[in-house]
Amino acid sequence: MTRPTAPGASLRDLARAHGVSTEYVTDRGARVTVAADTLVAVLAACGVDASTPDAARRALAARRAADADRLLPPCVVVRAGSAAGLRLAPGAEARVALEGGGESGTEDPLPPGAHVLHAVAGRRRASAPLLAVPERFPVPERRGWGFLVQLYSVLSRRSWGMGDLADLAELASWSGRALGAGFVQLGPLHAVEPGPLPDPSPYRPSSRRFADPMHVRVEEVPEYRYLDREARRAVDSCAARARALNERVLSGGTLIDREAVRALKFEALRHVYRVPAPPGRRAALEAFTAREGGDLTDFATWSALAEAHGGAWRSWPEGLRDPRSPRVAGARGELAEAVAFHRWLAWITDEQLAAAQRAAKDAGMDIGLVHDLAVGVAPEGADAWTLQHCLAGGMSVGAPPDDFNPLGQDWGQPPWRPDALAAERYRPLAGLLRAGMRHAGALRVDHVMGLFRLWWVPEGRPPSEGTYVRYDAEAMLGVLLLEAHRAGVAVIGEDLGTVERGVREELAARGVLGTSVQRFEYLGGSEGRHGPLPPRQWRRNCLATLTTHDLPTTAAWLSGEHVDLRARLGLLTRPEPEEKAQAAAERDGWLAELRRQGLLPDADGELVALHRFLTRTPSTLLGVWLPDATGDRRPQNLPGTADVHPNWRLPVADGHGRPVPLEDLPGHPHVQAVARVFADGEPHGTKTEERDVRPGP
Repeated sequence: MTRPTAPGASLRDLARAHGVSTEYVTDRGARVTVAADTLVAVLAACGVDASTPDAARRALAARRAADADRLLPPCVVVRAGSAAGLRLAPGAEARVALEGGGESGTEDPLPPGAHVLHAVAGRRRASAPLLAVPERFPVPERRGWGFLVQLYSVLSRRSWGMGDLADLAELASWSGRALGAGFVQLGPLHAVEPGPLPDPSPYRPSSRRFADPMHVRVEEVPEYRYLDREARRAVDSCAARARALNERVLSGGTLIDREAVRALKFEALRHVYRVPAPPGRRAALEAFTAREGGDLTDFATWSALAEAHGGAWRSWPEGLRDPRSPRVAGARGELAEAVAFHRWLAWITDEQLAAAQRAAKDAGMDIGLVHDLAVGVAPEGADAWTLQHCLAGGMSVGAPPDDFNPLGQDWGQPPWRPDALAAERYRPLAGLLRAGMRHAGALRVDHVMGLFRLWWVPEGRPPSEGTYVRYDAEAMLGVLLLEAHRAGVAVIGEDLGTVERGVREELAARGVLGTSVQRFEYLGGSEGRHGPLPPRQWRRNCLATLTTHDLPTTAAWLSGEHVDLRARLGLLTRPEPEEKAQAAAERDGWLAELRRQGLLPDADGELVALHRFLTRTPSTLLGVWLPDATGDRRPQNLPGTADVHPNWRLPVADGHGRPVPLEDLPGHPHVQAVARVFADGEPHGTKTEERDVRPGP
């Protein structure tokens, strides 16, 4: 095996100047030097030629000269209410163009906003984004609990083959009113690629800026009521086929088929779209279109082009690959009706998202909906087409090798280019954050560590041959702070796995809630594992839960069935007896902790006792994975598999694998038992500061 070539001094300095790590520390503390060819590939994706030693030296000299000549930093972040406080070059003058209009001096207190700083020194001129941001994120005023769900899996008897936004409104209304739940946390509802789904994961969307219309309840669109006879027959035919599909899913006869559901809904919605809208509805659509502006036009254009040419835009005719090309402008005119249809779809989806959040708040929920922002997008999707100038071509986001994934991970999603994002004044990031927060009380940010750095993997290479690329964390956090302040929402960061030292502390200091999962909460950390972490030592500022969509359900973890499943699928990395022994020891350690806490024996069983354990932690938010509440033993997703397990296609079911429709949740004995834990413990109205708990970050 050939050893990777170590980088020379110029290449190392050039990489560091662009935020590219030349070495990194593994989860075990080992220091690894990044190979020279990896650095060259990553720099090339950032528009920097380092292909030869001479090229690297020239690029380094050019970078140093540009830095020396720079009037302003790439981005300035200050606390709202304070002045810009810049140290300018001799003879330079600066002014601030306020976001809301008007100007301000650099010594004047700044209102919250995304302002622009302009500087002049002789003939030199420069501009940079100036973010005036609050000190901290909004945080929940009271402790709360709620269900964690993948919406597609929560079917009612009125669904069209998968859970939809009307089902979400019902789930929120029931759990808020009847159970005292304070929120419902969702998986991503982002738009997916049209046609066959190469990857059914909601975490690899086409666009993070718009939700997918397949989540719409067709009958809830107001124009549905005014279909003429012929259109009504056509829509009723779609509904009948969808109901038959729904019945097969709920009877356990088939898996959720989102492609089929989407096709049926789009067929029906095309008829609903043709119903003339009254003046008020037309005005509402026009207002939505004006609010979303160019982002909506780009998304609708891509959607129309994808219907005509397929979802892989890199394979489109050359003139259509650039969203700003004259040919795209011409195609937009030729496909005007299709573009208008996709604008309308985005609008009605937004309306039903708003209705679901209203239902949650009307039910007394403090937070309501918690939307989920995926870490990236599919490389052939709408956002990758529209924002290609801000994304690193030929690169994929992933993770380095660690104990859980010894080969590393490649998520198949292009990362932001730090320089391009700054050049765009972080507006693309702000836009997708704003969209995720619009109809929510909180936003979960998947892999929140990506605000600080991401692992870039060059195309065609294994994840182990990647490296970290740093972002301007102050700017990235500033954009997130500003948008959360404007929307009045809390932020939950998914901070599981390998986390750089100091990141969790920085996020906590800003008010970002972390994520604590029972399977990883050990004395000494997940690597040390000196025994389960006692409840009072858990973090306060976090969402605490027993499991996630990527882990075994609690019922399977208690029984050991998760090991059996991986053994059947050939996924074990050690002999089966060893895996079973470790799983049993882990489980028994937790059951012993429950006994020490006086939580066992419990008449309702070990699963309920584990949920009762959560109420003894100081954690601000407590999450119940809905399949845990029904006793489901099947994982929604089994990482590392594609075809051997029905990832992202399972309805919520009971312990025997029988699907449980939404209408049956209130009477389900397991659901009732879990809900009683939170009614008997601390309901969602308990103020955070009133709890007698150990302080923590």
